[in-house]
Amino acid sequence: MKRNRSSLAVGVLVSLLGASACGGSVEGGPPRLRVEVIGSSPHDPLAFTQGLEVVDGIRYESTGMWGVSTARTADQATGVETARVELPKEMFGEGMTRAGDTVWQITWKDGVAIARDPVTLAETRRAEYEGEGWGLCAQADRLIMSDGTATLTFRDPVTFAETGSVTLSGHDSPRPNELDCAPDGTVYANNYPTDEILRIDPATGRVLAVIEAGGLLAPSERAGTDVLNGIAHLPGTDRFLITGKYWPRLFEVRFVPK
Repeated sequence: MKRNRSSLAVGVLVSLLGASACGGSVEGGPPRLRVEVIGSSPHDPLAFTQGLEVVDGIRYESTGMWGVSTARTADQATGVETARVELPKEMFGEGMTRAGDTVWQITWKDGVAIARDPVTLAETRRAEYEGEGWGLCAQADRLIMSDGTATLTFRDPVTFAETGSVTLSGHDSPRPNELDCAPDGTVYANNYPTDEILRIDPATGRVLAVIEAGGLLAPSERAGTDVLNGIAHLPGTDRFLITGKYWPRLFEVRFVPK
């Protein structure tokens, strides 16, 4: 599937891996990085963010909660919303990713993955799966899905059928939530319910680095919000977008050594 995977993006993220090896770490654990904020922009404070991704200049976002779950897109350059659809009232939206000409959106306890048109977000078909759905991201030939446990599941990008899995290691009690498949082959995951972001090698399940992302919101902004959730690599750069459930701001950041 075609995704924005420039050589620049791969280069900067490989450099990031080298930098992570120099970061501070708890003895016996993976290196620890911190967030460097480049800038921020307004974010819908009513959005219970479950999935976040940027592909071809389009920002895709999935939101949750019964009766108000949505899939939406916005122009990444301007922030202007370009499409929005609501899930059936009984469904609780979770992660979302674009895989070629299909956008997949999963649900929490409904066991349903919804395939959508990448422009209009109109539903085109459905697939069923067992267990809970949390985060979702797309690599070149597969989808990677989280379910609230230390296991990541691999899925076919066309049929959504399970093709394998891996169990995370190297970090105590990981609970990967929202996922981002980076161009260098690693996966970034919000570690529920903490302010940590895990950098994972999906081939082995090893946690390569832990990014400390606390303190982004001012105390006045934090009131009424929920956990950090939502991470999206910005194609062609070493930067990411991160936000949270009901957060009023979307942050553009780098992950750097402590």
